[in-house]
Amino acid sequence: MTRGARALVLCPDIRALRYDLDAAERLAEAEGLAAAIGLAIVHSAILPVRQMQPNTLFGSGQVENIAVWCEQYEAELVIVDGALTPIQQRNLEDRLRRKVIDRTGLILEIFGERAATAEGRLQVELAHLDYQQSRLVRSWTHLERQRGGFGFLGGPGETQIEADRRMIRQRMARLRRELEQVRKTRTLHRERRGRAPWPVIALVGYTNAGKSTLFNRLTGAEVMAEDLLFATLDPTMRAISLPGVEKAILSDTVGFISDLPTQLVAAFRATLEEVTGADLICHVRDMANPSHAAQKKQVMDVLGDLGVVDPDTGESSIPILEVWNKCDLLAPEMLEEMRESADVQGAAILSAVTGAGVAALEDRIAALLTGTAREVSFVLPLSDGRRMAWLHAHGDVLAEEDAGEGDEGPLRRVTVRLNPKELGQFVTLGQ
Repeated sequence: MTRGARALVLCPDIRALRYDLDAAERLAEAEGLAAAIGLAIVHSAILPVRQMQPNTLFGSGQVENIAVWCEQYEAELVIVDGALTPIQQRNLEDRLRRKVIDRTGLILEIFGERAATAEGRLQVELAHLDYQQSRLVRSWTHLERQRGGFGFLGGPGETQIEADRRMIRQRMARLRRELEQVRKTRTLHRERRGRAPWPVIALVGYTNAGKSTLFNRLTGAEVMAEDLLFATLDPTMRAISLPGVEKAILSDTVGFISDLPTQLVAAFRATLEEVTGADLICHVRDMANPSHAAQKKQVMDVLGDLGVVDPDTGESSIPILEVWNKCDLLAPEMLEEMRESADVQGAAILSAVTGAGVAALEDRIAALLTGTAREVSFVLPLSDGRRMAWLHAHGDVLAEEDAGEGDEGPLRRVTVRLNPKELGQFVTLGQ
């Protein structure tokens, strides 16, 4: 699939299925996915499907109409915004004489193009192989069967397609081992960060909600941020300073999307697990999108799959702050209504592009991170400079006073405000 190829985008509206988004919104999202990989959309359409046909998904009349559109618009590629079985994909390609890909294949193409790190490429390749192994077709007519054994002995060997599947399974097993090592490495990094005093803030949200733009605004980084679906894939972390918080780690994660292919959910679990180690989750929402409520449901479903949110009660094990982004695109009266709702729900309203409301967000994040802090007193030997320096560096020291003499010399009473995480780290420091 080449950039600039002329593409026909089809959105099947299957009566038997329930969708979170309506057909027009799903078609618009499919067009956004196609544009994200540089395809030229020459025509798009919603096709109602009363009964799914096992051989082509669409009815025979609809397939004829698609063939006419392909000729009329000189389309080189047909994109079906749904899941196609290998048989349906092959039959459609035979009848339309065009390459046909489904939603999973399209997202895999985007991920393959965007993955920048070694881990990202491993995850994409594993997902692609998982997708492709059921879609192998015999391309070697001259290799009906490979011979087994030597000389005149040995029966017919495995078919070429069986050999291909075996090689794919072996490659997938190796990739899974490498990704498991990546997962262990990430776990070690999270544990190391857990021992450090700095809180971790994870940005999550639907794709194209503005997470990377907000990340750049808060950190001064230059992570790719464009009006594209899946503009960034690999998680990025940067240190930031907040009011009353000397240092915090901000993490930008991959965007979520409706009907994310199961292969990708499994492959990118190691990346998404970064969210589970956060002290605070900022859920960035595109409030200018008419489907923002449905998009929120998709994000909460993924957080439920990760074990962060209880799917029954909706309660989260990690504090979640909703960040209502793109307020600069709202009409004044709608923005005023939203401000009233935000006050009730405890959400932060801002525009990551213009910077409006970002300072208030920083104050909110700092208040949430320090809100669990409590005042404690320690009596330390004056000679224990290491722990004394630690308290000054990581806590809010309120008072210091002499506390007499001890076995190790003069003592000092230090009254300091620490959150539970910092308190635990300080206790560990003295062991």
